[in-house]
Amino acid sequence: MTHWFHRNPLKATAPVSFNYYGVATTPAAAKVCNDLRLSRTRLLELFTDLSCNPEMMKNATDLYFSLLQGFILSLDNSSQECKLRYIQNFKWTDTLQGQVPSAQQDAVFELVSMGFNVALWYTKYASRLAGKEDITEDEAKDVHRSLKIAAGIFKHLKESHIPKLITPVEKGRDLEARLIDSYIIQCQAEAQEVTIARAIELKHNPGLIAALAYETANFYQKADQTLSSLDPTYAGKWRKYLNLKSCFYMAYAYCYHGQTLLASDKCGEAIRSLQESEKFFAKAEALCKEYGETKGPGTTAKPSGHLFFRKLGSLIKTTLEKCQRENGFIYFQKVPAEAPQLELKANYGLVEPVPFEFPALNAHWTPETLAAFDLTKRPKDDTPKPKTDEEVKPLKEPDIKPQKDTGCQIS
Repeated sequence: MTHWFHRNPLKATAPVSFNYYGVATTPAAAKVCNDLRLSRTRLLELFTDLSCNPEMMKNATDLYFSLLQGFILSLDNSSQECKLRYIQNFKWTDTLQGQVPSAQQDAVFELVSMGFNVALWYTKYASRLAGKEDITEDEAKDVHRSLKIAAGIFKHLKESHIPKLITPVEKGRDLEARLIDSYIIQCQAEAQEVTIARAIELKHNPGLIAALAYETANFYQKADQTLSSLDPTYAGKWRKYLNLKSCFYMAYAYCYHGQTLLASDKCGEAIRSLQESEKFFAKAEALCKEYGETKGPGTTAKPSGHLFFRKLGSLIKTTLEKCQRENGFIYFQKVPAEAPQLELKANYGLVEPVPFEFPALNAHWTPETLAAFDLTKRPKDDTPKPKTDEEVKPLKEPDIKPQKDTGCQIS
């Protein structure tokens, strides 16, 4: 399944030194600052390291976020704001809007922006793993779990931390509800694709597969609609991908629903369901071409070249021919003019985000360490004026070379 998933670029950020000369007045305070700088640098390196796995990512994120929490949380668990929250200016780009960053002097902005990138890393890790030539069952489970973890991180940021930002989120930026909702829904839909591939390979009940495909198609449609009010210059390519995936899984739903109808001796309705499946598959093929020609951020998925994609076209054709043959010999049923209404509800296989929490405060943050930061020693005019027009260098993401497509499904 190489290049089966569309991926937007990682967010980029300006370097942060965490050097507070004169302000950090003890070796313990200076050490915390040094640890913050090193752990941030290390985490950013891992985002583009192909050898990084979820365990390495978790260790790196736990370390950095546990240290960063010292700029946000009060040590006595009270609701009082930490005095260090606004000491540092942070700059981050967006996944869709290029290299011009947003800047906020707020540690919560850093927490949610870096957290967003961690979630993106899990989606990219899943995509990379799904692209292996001979994916094992354990690796397929890793793909499934990574997508659910990503959805959980996005959801946690949206519900628990983005609302705490002092500066309102700019429209069309990553932290805005429309974008973060689309990322959550896309992660859920892609995880369900893994479930569908597994169910097909193990020849599960066609009714189960049809219901899962229908729910997945609806997820993709919802993600697409969520982005509909965004500037197509930025979101157009992403929306084409969501739309083509929605059509592809509607084709799957009608195809397997047709098999269910045939098994219930409703051959005329089965033929009509398969005809509708053909229409959606043709639309998905056309959208694949449009998607490939649409300019915009992110890697270009190539679903129409996949055996998994092409197999559906063959399955629709052979199943429709079988239904028409049986209707001519046995059933002699009228084919309805209207396609059957899909009112399918999946009872199994639906994906929920894995709950996520940031780690607890690092043990190096003690009352003595915090007290050693003397904000009266800050230079008088040290508040940097955010220059949002300055470009931030993008993270250099590795090229993923397509591997030979053996037709092996995620199973």
